Amino acid sequence: MTFKDKVVVITGAGQGIGECYAKRCAAEGMKIVIAELNVEQGQRVATQIAETGAEVAFVQTDVGDEQSCLDCAAQTVARFGRIDYLINNAAIFGNMKIEGYLNVEMDYLEKFMRVNVHGSLMMARACVPHMPKGSAIVNQSSTAAWMNIGFYGVAKLALNGLTGSLARELGWRKIRINAIAPGPTETEALRNTAGDYADELVKQMPLSRLGTPEDMADAALFLLSDQASWITGHIMNVDGGQFMRV
Repeated sequence: MTFKDKVVVITGAGQGIGECYAKRCAAEGMKIVIAELNVEQGQRVATQIAETGAEVAFVQTDVGDEQSCLDCAAQTVARFGRIDYLINNAAIFGNMKIEGYLNVEMDYLEKFMRVNVHGSLMMARACVPHMPKGSAIVNQSSTAAWMNIGFYGVAKLALNGLTGSLARELGWRKIRINAIAPGPTETEALRNTAGDYADELVKQMPLSRLGTPEDMADAALFLLSDQASWITGHIMNVDGGQFMRV
């Protein structure tokens, strides 16, 4: 299929995997909306994409704020007329607190869950009214969902459940929604969070390497494409064999 002139909103597209999503989608001919909280990072990515000749807009977006999500969708429609795809990539990760449930401050935990779980819901609620039949949503999960390691894993497990529930709600609209569950991926955020432990994780993986943002982009493009037209509510591990679910 061709993605030419399709409109995609990508949250957290100012760095890492989200930046790669944006640049790969632009290379496929899509019109890009960089929905990013950090103005400097978002504008940097938007400028780089614009220099390739692709159509792109930067919209400062806080996915933890419902009105900000609604404003992002409204500005996208004002600029491009519709929304074909949504990639919910934004999350608190690279600079998150490493604390257990018994110690983390409740205010922080509530903000964390609002961004990492409800952010995807609020963006979907904002964008779906502007999405035609045949549109698709990709959520960014993680293999941490199956590792029982703190509130990050629980947030991703909740996101998996949300993905399945929304697949049922969106089916009649002919809008698909799936999620990618990356394993350890070579990004600055991973190094900030896991440090040298990331190298230890590689030793336990059948394919013996960290993932790359390009690996995730390949999966995202497949799930957005018509080749995945009969796939919805699915959580796709892209993890070098880190987790093999039977």
